[in-house]
Amino acid sequence: MATRERRGTEGGRDEQQQQRRARRVNKKDQILALFTSGIGEVEDLAMITGSRPSYVGSILQEAGLNPGYFDLYTSTSHPMNVYSKFFAGKLGFRDEETARASLELIDRLYRQFEFAGDRAGQHHALTMGLTMYNRARWTGKSAEAAVFREWLLARLQEVEEGDDDTASEFDEEGGEESDALPSLD
Repeated sequence: MATRERRGTEGGRDEQQQQRRARRVNKKDQILALFTSGIGEVEDLAMITGSRPSYVGSILQEAGLNPGYFDLYTSTSHPMNVYSKFFAGKLGFRDEETARASLELIDRLYRQFEFAGDRAGQHHALTMGLTMYNRARWTGKSAEAAVFREWLLARLQEVEEGDDDTASEFDEEGGEESDALPSLD
């Protein structure tokens, strides 16, 4: 009889725990509720929910609420700019062969943008190379990361060797060029 009472009590506890879990709001739901209530800054949402900004950004992007957020972990399937479509879903670092195939695409596009004088396109290709390097190294894939690192270093070396014959693309009005960077406002 005592065994039946214990089982009944344990069953009641299990039920209570399940009810508490059902009432508990997960971080994803909390982020979405806070965003829709007016808290729109990724860093504020991250602080309130105890999440990383990249997690908050990905949750908002998946929900179509903040398509302008990008960081190291943003999927290439979310377009960042007009160049994103060339890389979307085509890059990886599962193994060295995959990393090399990804790098072949990055390099081919980098060279095409260079030929066209499209510095923004080149920058995006460099950004993709750096992103893949960091993703690989921070997941412990040093051989795969080295594929991207060597390519990035070679591109930086090209610039140091005098490939710096670019005219300012910031001066769209035809005025004098300046060494000052444009305002980001």
